[in-house]
Amino acid sequence: MSSKEFFSPNGFLCRQQLAFLSMKIVTLCTGNVARSVMLGYMLETLAESQGWSWEIRTAGTFAIENQGMSSRTFQSLSELEELGEYDFAKHRSRQITDEDVQWADVVFASEADHVRFVRTKHAHGAHKVVQLKHFVATAPLDGPLGERVGAVSELAPDVIWDVVDPAGGDQAMYDATAQELWDLTQALGVLLAEEYDPSL
Repeated sequence: MSSKEFFSPNGFLCRQQLAFLSMKIVTLCTGNVARSVMLGYMLETLAESQGWSWEIRTAGTFAIENQGMSSRTFQSLSELEELGEYDFAKHRSRQITDEDVQWADVVFASEADHVRFVRTKHAHGAHKVVQLKHFVATAPLDGPLGERVGAVSELAPDVIWDVVDPAGGDQAMYDATAQELWDLTQALGVLLAEEYDPSL
């Protein structure tokens, strides 16, 4: 399925009803040099292809500030044909902050440990942070975004929903992580498209 084609179960194209969907998203991993970076660019591509108004920040739980993405992350993103045109060299790693969590509508975490980190260090945003895979698999199919995120945030984070860190792995592992995140991005788009009510 093309990134520009999202269908509801009854077969009708949902793109138009989502034309003005607006979200502020933080993507989160450990070092902000691989998974959160990949996901950030993928969400930008999804939003741009659909005409959605998404603002996206990427961050880490234990990031060394101002580092570029890893070379294997760069290669994985460069080889993903569906991805938009971006200057990947501009990325600089950063630690998640209180302001990021306050700003975000949702924080999509790569691992259960990242959810726990935000709940501990930025407790005011505990209701906003969920594992991406957990959200895609278990989120309610309708209702305002905040309620849907909140419903999943009430569930215990679990390693079964982790997107495994490719750090230390070979290029094939990074490529597999990129593909997994791209598949989750596509699934997220379908999930949001199916039942979104622009009046909410």
